[in-house]
Amino acid sequence: MRTARLLVVLLSLLAATVLAGCGASDKPSTSPRQTLAAAKRNLDRTSGVRIGLSTPRLPSGVSGLLSAQGVGTHAPAFAGTIKVAAAGITADASVVAVDGQVHAKLPFSLKFVTIDPADYGAPNPADLMSSRRGLSSLLTSAEHVKQGKQVRQGKVVLHSYTGTVPGRAVTAVLPSASAKADFDATFTVTDKQRLAKAVLTGPFYPRAGDVTYTVTFDDYGIHKKITAP
Repeated sequence: MRTARLLVVLLSLLAATVLAGCGASDKPSTSPRQTLAAAKRNLDRTSGVRIGLSTPRLPSGVSGLLSAQGVGTHAPAFAGTIKVAAAGITADASVVAVDGQVHAKLPFSLKFVTIDPADYGAPNPADLMSSRRGLSSLLTSAEHVKQGKQVRQGKVVLHSYTGTVPGRAVTAVLPSASAKADFDATFTVTDKQRLAKAVLTGPFYPRAGDVTYTVTFDDYGIHKKITAP
């Protein structure tokens, strides 16, 4: 009996220690603004990252960016695909953006041509990785930041932060956005202080309703040399 009671006590102490350790590791040790600033630094310092940008829909009659998928580096450069809606037509294109130019292989085209992405209501994809006017700048431009929910995905703990981003910061990323509006934002950051996802909602296009863009970041540390086609 004495041995059994001792075993129960030891198991109880072990369970309490494990639970306490899990709780401590899940709780961020920095403030929301400090966490977002650290996430910005990590995004600015990575050699490359896989970016996914999408919206479920655009307002009727709006020409703009539906999605983008590819690898961005701090050359700055981008290689991947984009989908745009223009004049009621949806089109996919392979894109390489490097050295200040954007090259696209348009539908029914056999080779890449140089384009101005502004003609399609889209930004230069290479600029998405700019530390001053790219996606990472939204993290430190956010105002009224509050910590939200946290979830565990396997061994990774994801923390969410909500706030608003001034339109003047959003227009640096997507020029068609309203500079006078505030955009609702939710940032999801890993326990390694890496930005995993950003969701922004607001008037991205003039004379149109709000649009929600979701941006995902995967495979930090990619090494990819991107050259013009």
